[in-house]
Amino acid sequence: MKIDSSSFKAPPLRSTGPATQKPAESVNSGTTAVSLSAAASALKSGSDAPVNSARIQEIKEAIAQGRFKINPEAIADGLVNAARDLLNSQRKA
Repeated sequence: MKIDSSSFKAPPLRSTGPATQKPAESVNSGTTAVSLSAAASALKSGSDAPVNSARIQEIKEAIAQGRFKINPEAIADGLVNAARDLLNSQRKA
């Protein structure tokens, strides 16, 4: 399949002229209230983080020693299952 790029114009990577953006302090002087959920607050504080430090160290050592095996079938199955769960949750909503 060939993708027609004639209708797509990418923005320039670098500015070619003088800077036209306003300084940050003059862009928006209004205030906005933001509240975090309990889960987001827990993640931010780092409390009860589900981290297995011993397992992480084992994996790091296995990678360094070249004995860490990647199972592409398990990765693919996980991706398919995650996509299926996402689709099912969207259908129920």
